[in-house]
Amino acid sequence: MVGFVTYDLIFLALFIIAVIIFLKVKKKNVRRQGLVYLYKTNWGIKLMDSFSRKNKSWLFPLQYLIIASGIILMVGITWLIAESVYLYLKFPITSVTKAPPLAPLIPYFPKLFGLQSFFPPLYFTYFIIAVAIGGILHEFSHGIFARLNKFKVKSTGFLFLGPLLGAFVEPDEKQMAKAKKKSQLSILAAGTFANVIISIFFGILLVIFFSAFFAPAGVSFNVYPSFVAETNSVSVPANFSLEQDFVEVEFEGTNYLVTPQVLQKTFDENITRIILFVDAPAVRNQLPTSPSAITEFNGEKIINLQALSEEIKKYSPGDKITITMALREGLFDTQPEFQEYEIELGEFEGQAFLGIGINEQEQNKFSIRGFFNYIFEGAGTLDFLTYYESSIGKFGWFVYFLLWWVFFINVLLALFNMLPVGPLDGGRFFQLGVAGLLKNDNIGKKAFRFVTWIIALALIAMMVKWAVSFF
Repeated sequence: MVGFVTYDLIFLALFIIAVIIFLKVKKKNVRRQGLVYLYKTNWGIKLMDSFSRKNKSWLFPLQYLIIASGIILMVGITWLIAESVYLYLKFPITSVTKAPPLAPLIPYFPKLFGLQSFFPPLYFTYFIIAVAIGGILHEFSHGIFARLNKFKVKSTGFLFLGPLLGAFVEPDEKQMAKAKKKSQLSILAAGTFANVIISIFFGILLVIFFSAFFAPAGVSFNVYPSFVAETNSVSVPANFSLEQDFVEVEFEGTNYLVTPQVLQKTFDENITRIILFVDAPAVRNQLPTSPSAITEFNGEKIINLQALSEEIKKYSPGDKITITMALREGLFDTQPEFQEYEIELGEFEGQAFLGIGINEQEQNKFSIRGFFNYIFEGAGTLDFLTYYESSIGKFGWFVYFLLWWVFFINVLLALFNMLPVGPLDGGRFFQLGVAGLLKNDNIGKKAFRFVTWIIALALIAMMVKWAVSFF
């Protein structure tokens, strides 16, 4: 999809030109607030009114589910933020976390922040479609429940921040402030509830599309057979070179392999334990680990680990075979290079032995890391240790990534907007919820300010640690 970048950038340029022309032509209805331009209109108000009036029989009871979803989303995002802050501040920053902890979700952000291994490409085309679907339906839902509760919707419209597009619905705030808290809570949470529904819909569509047009075409592995030994129990050759791929060492009468760089560091820093690799063909030939994948074993197609194991069993120790691998830079690299490796199979317990392994540590989906691993895998469609091919070529990956981003961005919109801070829906929702629960508006306001400051300070602390890591 290299060629698509050019078309995407052309589309981005044309979109910016179209926005400039639109704002000039409609300047009577445009208001500027700082860097943001607001285009106010009455578009959609009649439709909101008609929809709420015709469907009030099920919309009224639906408000309870909407409020419940708002509470769940608020607890969820607060938990995820708290755990991410804790982990970020507790552990040292590595090359993986060199991206800012509050990286903005803008077109091409995976490439801008070096996160291509964790996210599919975010072209402007994907971004504008996902934001348009999520943003418009989010705001439209606010309007529907505002009209359901007889609140006036003063205006609707779009907001522009350069090429970034947003939408808004402006209910009568004075009317809302006087209304029952249940009505206000349902209106505030209606937008994020719409994002949840959109996420579910596109998540299902994503799974169906993936199942129909993608098939396993290779298998990855993520570990070599190894173990940790006491350094003083390992016999090391008197002379070794850093230019070597591996150094043969002896432990308890058996030869193992270790990289010369690790060996040198062990001696220089007096490290008491060292990782030793089993002398296996995969280690000797430095077969690349995940996300690269084995696609053929001596001419036979490999689609999963079981197929690879069955092929290895057909051979004897010492047999020479050819392994074809798709060399990928990340899970979302759809155009890998293919390379062949000539390998002599080893022996283990009398059978042919390649020497690869899979570490299947189960991630807790209630943790920040486990949750986002689940989301990154496309709600269970992409497996990190399987290489897939599209039966409809590049178009299949284009549609898959588009569906993935619509799904993922709506998950983020639902969670982010229920964060109990500032001007977000979650801020007002939290204040009203505490006030209603404790029957005291002042306590609600104080709780809101307190939580806002706590979250703000935690996020600032993360950014400070990230900035300091460069010095």
